[in-house]
Amino acid sequence: MANGRKRTKSPASRPRAKRPAAPAPEAEEAEAEQEAEAAVEPEALEPEPEALAEIEDAEGPVAPTTALAPAGEAGLIRRDPLQAYMAEVTRHPLLSREEEYALAKQYQQTGDVQAAYRLVASNLRLVVKLAHEYHRNPLSLLDLVQEGNIGLMQAVKKYDPERGVKLSSYAAWWIRAYILRYIMDNWKMVKLGTTEAQRKLFFKLRQEQDRLIAQGFEPSPKLLAERLNVTEQDVVEMDQRLGHDELSIDAPLGDDTKSTRAERYLPSMAAGAEERLGNEQLKELFRENLAEFAKTLEGKERFIFENRLIADEPLTLQDIGDKYGVSRERARQIEAALINRMREFMRERIPDFDLVAVPKG
Repeated sequence: MANGRKRTKSPASRPRAKRPAAPAPEAEEAEAEQEAEAAVEPEALEPEPEALAEIEDAEGPVAPTTALAPAGEAGLIRRDPLQAYMAEVTRHPLLSREEEYALAKQYQQTGDVQAAYRLVASNLRLVVKLAHEYHRNPLSLLDLVQEGNIGLMQAVKKYDPERGVKLSSYAAWWIRAYILRYIMDNWKMVKLGTTEAQRKLFFKLRQEQDRLIAQGFEPSPKLLAERLNVTEQDVVEMDQRLGHDELSIDAPLGDDTKSTRAERYLPSMAAGAEERLGNEQLKELFRENLAEFAKTLEGKERFIFENRLIADEPLTLQDIGDKYGVSRERARQIEAALINRMREFMRERIPDFDLVAVPKG
């Protein structure tokens, strides 16, 4: 070169290394995942302030925070959702007792949502651990984790660091409570756990039955009721509900017919032909006798009968009193006397009138 300096070769002009043999497809996939994970910046995991504000503002169950990583990351596409979630959860370090206390005091005094976020994020592993304890098919583990996260945020909201209890110990009660409520609401089509006795039996009945069998006792409903401090009827009902799946009464029977269980096994609520005919005859008999009774009325009584007792839109007692210049109480007395006369008239002409008549309340 003219200036005497040695020119450095550009990367494009450098000799390329010999290309190794093509790896197996499994190795390519694992390498791509590792590169994608390494490409995720820690700053990308910070939540939006609006999402964190839900921890402070919600009075009831709060909505879960936004995703811990942006949607569409290449490293999360090929993995199981639970593995992807755990990969993000483990990025958040655990807090020491001093850090936890300082953040809790900061949130308690100032309402700093960033402090609340760090408290929540550092305990997400605990939620997954507790969710595994209660995971049973057909419930989704991720659904249990989501409910547990809501309980964790409620725990952070109500946590008092001055009591000397670790946040994880306090939050475990809230996490379990939200997970158990979700299980009871979604275990069966018909909701379980609507009473304290049902909630106790839902979680302890099978355990107590196994314990009695191991001790050599017959797990009778009476003995189980005494052990669990519930009624014998509660034990019988819960044992039946846990031992059998619900069946829809509207589902087809599957025997090449369109009939349902409701049509085949439940009594029909529709009136039979004889009952319908009898009702029509009784109505016609009432109409005929009411017409006869109306011929015996005149003046105020006829007006009240036609415009109040049998009218589709009856007048009020005040309207009747205004028409005839009497008080509302006087109009009521005339109506009561008229009803008594009509009842006696019907009783004379219709057999067993007292059995079919509806008493006036």
